[in-house]
Amino acid sequence: MTIIRCLAVLYSYYQFCKLQKIGSKYILGIAGLFTVFSSFIFTTTVLKLLKINIADLKDALFFFLLLIDLSKAAMLAQFALTASNQTEVKRNIARGMSLLGPTITLDTIVETLVLGVGTLSGIQRLETLSYFACLSVLVNYVVFMTFYPACLSLILELSRYGKKNCLLISKAFKEEDHKANPVVHRVKLIMSAGLMLVHAQSRWPFRNEDADDIPHIGAEHLALNKTDEPALHGYIMRWMYLSADHIVILILLLALVVKFIFFENKDDFAEQIKAEFSNCKDIDQSLNDQVKQQFKPEMALFKPNDTFFIENSDGENSDGPETEEKAVQTTKYDFVQENYFQEKEESKPERSLDECLAIYNSDLGAVALTDNEVILLVKHKHIAAYQIEKAVDDHVRGVGIRRKILAREANILKALTDLPYMNYDYGLVMGACCENVIGYMPVPVGYAGPLILNGAELYVPMATTEGCLVASTNRGCRALKPGGVTSRVVADGMTRGPVVRFPSITDASAAMKWMESPENFLLIKDQFDSSSRFARLAKILIKIAGRYLFIRFVAKTGDAMGMNMISKGTEISLKYVQTVFPTMDIVSLSGNFCTDKKPSAVNWIEGRGKSVVCEAVIPAKTVMTVLKTTVQALVDVNYSKNMIGSAVAGSIGGFNAHAANIVTAIFIATGQDPAQNVGSSNCMTLMEPYGPKGEDLYISCTMPSIEIGTIGGGTVLPAQAACLEMLKVKGAHPELPGENASQLARIVCGMVLAGELSLMAALAAGHLVRSHLRHNRSSTLLPQTTSYREKICTNDNLLAPPCRDI
Repeated sequence: MTIIRCLAVLYSYYQFCKLQKIGSKYILGIAGLFTVFSSFIFTTTVLKLLKINIADLKDALFFFLLLIDLSKAAMLAQFALTASNQTEVKRNIARGMSLLGPTITLDTIVETLVLGVGTLSGIQRLETLSYFACLSVLVNYVVFMTFYPACLSLILELSRYGKKNCLLISKAFKEEDHKANPVVHRVKLIMSAGLMLVHAQSRWPFRNEDADDIPHIGAEHLALNKTDEPALHGYIMRWMYLSADHIVILILLLALVVKFIFFENKDDFAEQIKAEFSNCKDIDQSLNDQVKQQFKPEMALFKPNDTFFIENSDGENSDGPETEEKAVQTTKYDFVQENYFQEKEESKPERSLDECLAIYNSDLGAVALTDNEVILLVKHKHIAAYQIEKAVDDHVRGVGIRRKILAREANILKALTDLPYMNYDYGLVMGACCENVIGYMPVPVGYAGPLILNGAELYVPMATTEGCLVASTNRGCRALKPGGVTSRVVADGMTRGPVVRFPSITDASAAMKWMESPENFLLIKDQFDSSSRFARLAKILIKIAGRYLFIRFVAKTGDAMGMNMISKGTEISLKYVQTVFPTMDIVSLSGNFCTDKKPSAVNWIEGRGKSVVCEAVIPAKTVMTVLKTTVQALVDVNYSKNMIGSAVAGSIGGFNAHAANIVTAIFIATGQDPAQNVGSSNCMTLMEPYGPKGEDLYISCTMPSIEIGTIGGGTVLPAQAACLEMLKVKGAHPELPGENASQLARIVCGMVLAGELSLMAALAAGHLVRSHLRHNRSSTLLPQTTSYREKICTNDNLLAPPCRDI
């Protein structure tokens, strides 16, 4: 038995050393030892509750050590140590538990069943040991599934400042206002409940036991037990009694402890602490040097983990305001932190390609690999560059790894530092909006309004980097406010125009005639409509060119813009036509007869998407006071510029001043496809005198091809969805499919009218250059000559704004 016990101790020491090799010797070692200790304490508590004599547990203790599976604890710790922050620690622990949980559960069942056989042996001592072993297996399972993950997370949380954020020890002890950590609360609750049970059990009156029940205790101790002294004394003495085998085991344990502490890299911990704080000092100094070049020389700024540390001129450190992590990184020095953490990770010893590949192909997967090891697998084509997020099961980490790859290959690290990527929900992007993601592009969003559209008051978001655009459109909304804007959707139909080929013009013309037949069109429509709940084929337009047929399918697509929807329906319809004309060859699902994202007369004439018209009447007084011009001047400029000028240019759909400006700004803000501003900006702006005396202004905008939707594509992204919510058109309409998309198209047309009105007024009054100089450039670039100032400040110039110092 002594030899078996010594082997159990050596085996436990081996497991302990194996555990600490994964990461920090002290952190993971303490975590593993604490788990073993807690399992033992909980087991003894359960035994006491079951009124089992704990004295017999001394023989089962070593079986207990052999049954605790520290290898699973090591795997879970490995999951946790691959994280770069506390949020990832919790996520990785949860991921590890989901992978290891089923295996551990099965192992527990098997071990319990196997050990349960010993309880049937008929040998009293073996049955007792088997009972204890079964109970310890079950208790250890509960501890591992609940207590150990919380303990591990807490240990790593306590070590986080020393390992990554380089906070000074003195600062850490002075800091009192830490954010609440749910894992810490969980540990506190578990420990509190456990300690309450232990205290309650320990303070429960012990029964007096006979002398036969307390072996190896002297007569004086028995005499004490027969007196009024509690039996606890004898209970303690029973455990403290040392036999020869106990002495051997204690000597072995002491030897292992001495070896572990004094002979296995005894200076590692001190050197690690020294190196950490040396690095912290260097990083602190480099950050302060950078900031001093941009801010006041007597003050420097260091921002570890979103907390400002200000170094005053006297050298003392004081806390500045604690800032929340912004959704968009705007500070100039965030990249310094990112590079620092990258260097820290690169300093870790890397595994070989074969080892990384083995881990990647195991149940652990790429989650257990470091960033550099994932990059190694990407470099050797074991992981596709566009599937990094899927491989590591973390979108943000995947984007960060791809940024590292790009920075190394293209040597553009400094450029990438100004492209934010943190704090973004890439789960909505992957597979839907973008591939090979390396960040996101913040674009300023302004609003114009209120726009009075069909009696409703709207504030419209516009995403743009062009100064003066939002201000100009807002002025147009103000001019339209007295009478408002009336808008109507006159046609609705997204298009897809495939090209098919036949052996001869005879076959092509026959197929054309067959598809144009009303009864055959209904057959094609049935096939098309079966492809979607919302897609409904409205008509077909066919053009022949030699033996080629260009077939333009036109369909309603509900609240979706509908390109994918109509493409699917078109493909099914063509396959049906192919059963009637087997010689038909489908050359391309898109034959540019759609026409998508290209200028075309067919969209201008036939329309595409939503065809919208809107109109408004502006009183003469508003034209004078708000637009600073006259009705006649506006009509004249519009006719000369938008009509004659566009005709001279041979424009298709370009009979407007700048419809594309407003269309694109609203498209970007609401998650539309910005490339479709080509066709969506088709617009004809008309102005004419209105009223009995022709003193008011009538203006209308006709836009035959606004390609727009409120579901799908970029509309699912939170920021874009928020802009749609501002307009009350988010998602699909609950009662009238397509109404939200139609309303958004009306809003676009109404805003285009406001933008056209304001720009044309600026051109008529000669304000265009001055307004752009004021909004786009520094005031130092404005003309300052006396003649210019006199010209704009003359009292008899009714079109000029009031004289002011510019």
